[in-house]
Amino acid sequence: MTVGTEHELSINDSSFHPLPIADRLIERVAGEMVSEVPFGDLFLSKELQKHAIELIPRKPAESLASLERSLFLGVERLYREFSDCKFLGLGMHPLLTLHETAPWDHQEGEYYKVYDRIFNIWQHGWLNIQAIQINFPYRGEEDLVRKFNRVRSLTPYLVAVSAASPFVEGGMNGYMDNRLRFYRENQRRIPLICNDILPERLDRTRDYVEINRRIYKDLKELDGGILCREWVNSRGVIVRFSRSCLEVKAIDEQESIRSDMAQTAFLLCLLRSDLKLEEEEDALRDALEKAIRSGTSDLKPELLALYNEAYKVAGPDERRYLPLIKERVEKGSLAEVMAEIYRDSGELGAALASAEEALRTNRPLVG
Repeated sequence: MTVGTEHELSINDSSFHPLPIADRLIERVAGEMVSEVPFGDLFLSKELQKHAIELIPRKPAESLASLERSLFLGVERLYREFSDCKFLGLGMHPLLTLHETAPWDHQEGEYYKVYDRIFNIWQHGWLNIQAIQINFPYRGEEDLVRKFNRVRSLTPYLVAVSAASPFVEGGMNGYMDNRLRFYRENQRRIPLICNDILPERLDRTRDYVEINRRIYKDLKELDGGILCREWVNSRGVIVRFSRSCLEVKAIDEQESIRSDMAQTAFLLCLLRSDLKLEEEEDALRDALEKAIRSGTSDLKPELLALYNEAYKVAGPDERRYLPLIKERVEKGSLAEVMAEIYRDSGELGAALASAEEALRTNRPLVG
């Protein structure tokens, strides 16, 4: 199966304070102000928030190993071309206060103006979130429905093993996935858009189309018709009909490209497995709440069973990456690892320096 991923990184000074200069970095590469520019085998792209920049492969990959090579070459080029900056993965910027960033205000900025008018984007769930988005194809309605429902049932466990946002404005508040804690609240004026992250179970493609039509109706009533696009649906997994793929949005950006590939391998293997998964909504919501609050710690038996199933069906390419998932299950998600570094050292700088080194060297941070 081909796969494509999108990676959101924050731009920082030497002390890990955010730098809202994504537009200037893109302009430096492109020679003009654009929202996206070719960057080797990748695109260097804007995000909503100017302190974040995105690396997107220019075409789907046939293997995770080749995808990792292309992406890490992009990270290395970032460091070469912008040597005065440091970059971080993670699900949120750990230090950022909202006055330290700004929304993108160039090409395509009109969408963000409408989002702001309707929802107020000056929140952490808007201006301070970073995710890895995983895109994989479907072939026809039956395949779409099967894969969509499988990702729905896996969502709490993907969140648990990928939690990477334990810090907000320099402190801890007891949650391991603050990105999703804020994200699920960011469009409360139209709750249907996010649906508290967990999507509804589908019986047919038309079920999903009808949900989007209801979202579009609500947006139009608030003069938000410009947002009536397939990407406005903000659940943990969405359908991209224009690309014939599903897009998983529930996973925090990790500290290194190799860790992102491990999360991707875990998902792809579980899509192929025959393991029977929970489908009852209340049970899934309860597991999702545990994942957002505690990472892996309250779901270890379930995660270990999923890991064993994933490893059983994995091919050689995926088995290069899955041992890192086992580390996350047994020793804690990235959020739990970074929280432990913070508690041991007494300062957040040590945890951030470890995460930055992991990105720069492509060596995962483990407990």
